[in-house]
Amino acid sequence: MRRTFAVPAMLLAAALTGCAGAADEGKPAGSAQPTAPSRQAAPADPEPRTAAEFLARAEEAMAGQKGWTFTVKGREGLVLRGQENAATYTATVRRTTGDAWALHSTGSTLSKGVSKPEEIYVADGTAYVKKGSDAWEHGAVTDPEFADRVEDPLAALDAFQGYGDNVTPARTGRQVELRVRTTAGPLTGVRDQDVVQKAVRELAPTLRQLRAAGIAAPESEIAVGGVEETLVLDAATYRITTHTFKCTFLIPYDGQRIRYEQDLTERTLGTYDGTVAKPEGLG
Repeated sequence: MRRTFAVPAMLLAAALTGCAGAADEGKPAGSAQPTAPSRQAAPADPEPRTAAEFLARAEEAMAGQKGWTFTVKGREGLVLRGQENAATYTATVRRTTGDAWALHSTGSTLSKGVSKPEEIYVADGTAYVKKGSDAWEHGAVTDPEFADRVEDPLAALDAFQGYGDNVTPARTGRQVELRVRTTAGPLTGVRDQDVVQKAVRELAPTLRQLRAAGIAAPESEIAVGGVEETLVLDAATYRITTHTFKCTFLIPYDGQRIRYEQDLTERTLGTYDGTVAKPEGLG
């Protein structure tokens, strides 16, 4: 990825199966006094206070293990005239750390009562994707076509570092919450915000399919219902516990508006000590 959040492309295709054909269906002491000079113990690291400091601690904490296991749950939907067309995605992701990181994801998409499996490997900079009974596809993980299919939970660290001062930190009990959000309004008014740009990238495949179905959907008339991304850290260890991303767009159509919704939750299950390598026989 970039690393940015993206529900796998198969969710988009599933969510739009009905929309493209019939748009109106909608869709974180000693006690003694010393007699000679002695070296004092190094002071403990100060408690982080800013978002950048919390992110630096989180990056160090997550990199301190060989790998991690995460669960991923995503949902995308289109709503028009009260009717919804939606798809959900669930997966288990095992992701190693270090410069030569690798990832293995096994999951499935559920749409209209039909479940379709998906498996993804990322190794040596290449993504390998298999949907259902289809043949394996592969391409550079930097290629947008494949980047959009890879769910890398550690990508949230890169994303939040890019948001700069727009991230609001808050410590509550045993956790630290880092949040970035934008308010509702015309897309043109918030288009330059990084978190909105990320959401627009998520929306882009849906817009292409809507336009192919004859729905103009000019960006100048699209409204942002809201974009919010949250990274939750354990307050003691600074390990990521949860990452969420939500966005809503309102797309003009025939005097009304199609509501596009995306919601993703990634949770850290624990450490992973195994290795990840692409299956034998793949490219």
